[in-house]
Amino acid sequence: MQLSGKHESLLMLPRLRAAIAVDLTFLFFLLTLHPLAPGQQSATEEQVKAAYLLNFAKLAEWPRSALPEGPSPLVIGVDGGDEEFLSVMNDLIAGKIIGTHPVEVKPVRSREDMQACQIIFFRASERKHIQAAIWSLPRTGVLFVGENESFLGQGGMINLVRDQGSIRFEVNAEALDRSEIHFSSKILALARSGSAPSHATPSNSPADSPRLEGTRRVEHSVPPDYPEIAKRMNLTGTVQVEALVKPDGTVREVRVVGGHPMLVDALVRAVRQWKYQPAPRETVESVKFSFVP
Repeated sequence: MQLSGKHESLLMLPRLRAAIAVDLTFLFFLLTLHPLAPGQQSATEEQVKAAYLLNFAKLAEWPRSALPEGPSPLVIGVDGGDEEFLSVMNDLIAGKIIGTHPVEVKPVRSREDMQACQIIFFRASERKHIQAAIWSLPRTGVLFVGENESFLGQGGMINLVRDQGSIRFEVNAEALDRSEIHFSSKILALARSGSAPSHATPSNSPADSPRLEGTRRVEHSVPPDYPEIAKRMNLTGTVQVEALVKPDGTVREVRVVGGHPMLVDALVRAVRQWKYQPAPRETVESVKFSFVP
C-alpha cells in the first residue's frame, strides 16, 4: 500500500430497537459521497453499514485483475445477511455505477459465490466459519469486511465496530497490503486502531529497527518501549503509523494506520521524538514495527 508522500461529537442515529451513533467526521465523509434523501434526518444501523460498504467500493483503488476495465459489475457479497439488510443494500445501490461498473449486491452461500465478488461482508452470525472462508479465497483483489471483534485476527481487512456508541471502522494493514487494494492515507487515518492480526510475522529481535517506507532518512530514532502489560499478556504483532514530518525533520503529527491499541501507543510516543533529514517540504513517512516479548 503506497502511503508515503500522500498527503474528520457524535450524532445519535435511531436503530431498529436501540440507538447508535456514527462519528460526525465519517458521517460527513459518507454523506458527501451518498447524501440522505430529501427530508431524511437520520439513518438506521443497517443503513450506516450499507453506506460504509458502498463508499469503500467507491474509494478503493482496485487491481485491474480484480476489476478489469469495461462494464463488468462490481459485486458486494453478503455472507449471512438477512432479507432486511439485503433490501437496505439494494435500495442504496439502485442505479449506482462506479467508473464503468454497475454495483450489484447478492447473498453468498458458497466459495463459488464469493469468488465472483469484489467485496464480501461477513455478518457476525457467520463468525464460526469466517476464517475458513477467508483462507479458501484469493488474498488479492477481494476486500473482506466484517463486524465482529475477532474479525481482523481471522484474516479480515476492515472491521465495522461500535466504539463508545459510534460505528467506526478498523483496519488490518497487513491483510490490506496483501490484497493489493489501496486506499488513500486520508481515508485510513479515519480508522480506529484495530487488533493486530494473529498471523503477523514478528521481527527476529525486539531490538530490530522499524522498517521505513518513506523517502527521508531517519537521523535520530528512539525505539518504542515494549509495554509491561503487553509482555505479561504475551501480546505480539506489527504496528504501522504515519509520521507527518516538517521540512526541518521534526515530527509534527503521528497517525495510526493499524495495530493493537496497546502497542500502537508505544510506537506513537517513540516516533514523536524522531528526527528526519531536512527536506524542502512536509512529507508523510510510513513506519512499521514488530513487537515480540
